[in-house]
Amino acid sequence: MDDSRDTFGDSPPWNDGEEGSAGPSAGPSAAELEAAGQSSMFGAPAPEPPEPEQPSEPTTAELEAAGQSAMFAAPAEAAPAPVAAAPASPPTGTPTQPYRVLARKYRPQTFGQLIGQEAMVQTLANAIKRDRLAHAFLMTGVRGVGKTSTARLIAKALNCIGPDGLGGPTIDPCGVCEPCQAIAEGRHIDVIEMDAASHTGVDDVREIIEAVRYAAVSARYKIYIIDEVHMLSRNAFNALLKTLEEPPAHVKFLFATTEVDKLPVTVLSRCQRFDLRRIATPMLAEHFAWVCTNEGVGAEQEALAMVAAAAEGSVRDGLSILDQAIAHADLDGEGKVRADKVRDMLGLSDKSVQRKLLGAILDGNGADLLALVAHQFSLGVEPLAMMRGLMELAHRIAVTQVSGSADAPSTEEREAVESWAKALRAGHLHRLWQLLLKGYEEVKSAPDPLVAAQMALLRIMHASDMPDPGALVKKLEDMASRAPAPAPASDGGAAPSGAPSASAPSAAAPRWEALVDEVEHYGQPVAANVMRMQVRVVELAPGLLRYTQPPGFREDISGQLRSSLAEATGQRWHVERVDAEGAPTLVEQAEASKAADTQAVRRSPLVEATLAAFPDSELIEDDRPAAIGGSRNWRR
Repeated sequence: MDDSRDTFGDSPPWNDGEEGSAGPSAGPSAAELEAAGQSSMFGAPAPEPPEPEQPSEPTTAELEAAGQSAMFAAPAEAAPAPVAAAPASPPTGTPTQPYRVLARKYRPQTFGQLIGQEAMVQTLANAIKRDRLAHAFLMTGVRGVGKTSTARLIAKALNCIGPDGLGGPTIDPCGVCEPCQAIAEGRHIDVIEMDAASHTGVDDVREIIEAVRYAAVSARYKIYIIDEVHMLSRNAFNALLKTLEEPPAHVKFLFATTEVDKLPVTVLSRCQRFDLRRIATPMLAEHFAWVCTNEGVGAEQEALAMVAAAAEGSVRDGLSILDQAIAHADLDGEGKVRADKVRDMLGLSDKSVQRKLLGAILDGNGADLLALVAHQFSLGVEPLAMMRGLMELAHRIAVTQVSGSADAPSTEEREAVESWAKALRAGHLHRLWQLLLKGYEEVKSAPDPLVAAQMALLRIMHASDMPDPGALVKKLEDMASRAPAPAPASDGGAAPSGAPSASAPSAAAPRWEALVDEVEHYGQPVAANVMRMQVRVVELAPGLLRYTQPPGFREDISGQLRSSLAEATGQRWHVERVDAEGAPTLVEQAEASKAADTQAVRRSPLVEATLAAFPDSELIEDDRPAAIGGSRNWRR
């Protein structure tokens, strides 16, 4: 031991000269030596010197903390301050994360939030309850109705384990378990979402085919969501067919597409198809009101109805328009979404101006009509939007005529539509629609849409005074029924022997001709010919016919006429042959008209001059169409 003491000594060599003067307390303690060794090994700052009154040794926790700091390069512990400073908090108005648009923020997280697809939700719920899940689902529909959202909801429903971790597949996923949260955030390793628009080839499908052999890592099912699946190439579809038909039990395929007609029939036959419907406009407006309530934004009902109508059944389109409308709202007006602002934003025609336009058209007021069109155009409303607004108004009036009540957001509009529905005839409305539709196409393709819209609306205004075709035909028939029978010519081309004079009664002739045509159309041409040649009508009334026959016809045809008229009209007829003067038969009238036409041609100055120059010339009828303008038939 003495050798050891001589070798190492009781103090460091640099203290040998002071050993005699310094006492035993001048040397470092064991704790200080240990701390110095830790500091030299790990590079931590030396502990604070002990207080003069009572030297303190570092605790084990402090030594361990010093070692950890040196190993992991953590910043040195700051000297204790008299008062501990609280961590700085971010400013109150600073957002903690970037703004998310409404279409992403309000993406459905449960099937209860998926609006307008109740039939599909019920089918999936029953399939999960009965354990009859298909291995491939195909969601199709227009844009923004929830195809991809539905695919993700199905993935959550199949892999949900519940808050306690013991749950099974359910139509109401909890949203709090790890699979639900991971799928909602798009980070679940067993839910693979692929965009077929950017992965169209066989190599992309080959990766899926090779990966389906392996079981899911942490989920119940390995799910492949392929969006826009119609973009896959033909070879890619063919490569997927076998796996799609007989996939492993742990694999589910979820396809989404907007163009289902582009998918091969072989793929459609291997999937359970769900056609997602367009969302009704009232349901969209109600959903947007709920969104505005959650966002703390006020909105007028008419403004939400405009947004819902512009969305055309798409929730995503409607939320994007609503997002823009909220940003467009005036901050000085409490940020409320107002109808006039939405109308200006969308470039729609004011509904009150639409009603004024239609009123000017129906009243025939061209000056007011042009002034309203010019005013709307100056406000930025496109002529095409004006025509479309008038078409929508005409459609609502026609629907109101059938249903009896108008579906309008305001009382003023409802009363106006209902009054027009009562005042206008159905034929008038249909003709108005056809003219508006034709004007819309003209404005759409015209080099100057404003001029085309003005001309189209003026044409509609002038056409509104015209009677409809049915009323015009009836009016012509009434005029013809009151006209006298054509008189035979006095010189040449005399009427057939025994024909009555022009003074004979002929008021019933047009009606008689209609009855003859009806009998012929019913399938009795022989009876119709008899009626044309042998019947001179003396008296004709509903269910009553009194007639006489031309000279040369003595056979009684009353029975034949009675049965033919009864079968054609469906009513009983009293037919009687009398000895009185009646109107010419239909054949006699045709011959008399032909003779009158011939005499009129002969009295023409040009024909008279021709016959004088060529005495032996004859008039020849030619029914062939002319060489130029073949639509006209030159008879003579």
